[in-house]
Amino acid sequence: MAAEGEYESILCVKPDVNVYRIPPRASNRAYRAADWKLDTPDWSGRMRITAKGNVAFIKLEDKVSGELFAQAPVKEYPGIAVETVSDSSRYFVLRIQDDSGRSAFIGVGFVDRGDAFDFNVSLQDHFKWVKQEIEINKSSQLGHSGPKLDLGFKEGQTITLNIGQGKKKDKPRPQSAGGFGLLPPPPGGKIAPPPSSSSSNHNIVPQTTATGRWR
Repeated sequence: MAAEGEYESILCVKPDVNVYRIPPRASNRAYRAADWKLDTPDWSGRMRITAKGNVAFIKLEDKVSGELFAQAPVKEYPGIAVETVSDSSRYFVLRIQDDSGRSAFIGVGFVDRGDAFDFNVSLQDHFKWVKQEIEINKSSQLGHSGPKLDLGFKEGQTITLNIGQGKKKDKPRPQSAGGFGLLPPPPGGKIAPPPSSSSSNHNIVPQTTATGRWR
């Protein structure tokens, strides 16, 4: 259904169209243009197809003044608002409605077969677009209603980044001041202890106090 603030676009304009009063349809039999008085149309003018939201409007207008003669709202196509006839591709049946909601069925016909083709394609393209918009809206709603992926950090949570750190190289073993390595242990596997202080060859000289006593 069209909303009040929606923009009205023009889908197609055809300058020559004829309108016919049609007899009531018998049971479920298809409409036939041969049952109409094709040589004496009841009205002639132009057709303008517009769209407002998802609804298309087929407007029959005066060629000179643009005054509206009749209008057929179309909410789906094919559907009851626009029907084809069984014996021609240039004639259609429209369900027109007035402002009070009263409806009636009339026949319309195009002089040129190309105009009838454009009329048909304009309605098909519009409702193909409507179907795509409905599918996009459904997909968008399903996406919003699904579980959301939480990528935020929780309180106290941290992350560690290793940037520019490669494999550590083995450090060379330290060498002595002379540039030589440590000597291997003796064959017996034991290392001799260092000499004790008692075996030292150094002499300790005792110090005396000012009174001459040993300290």
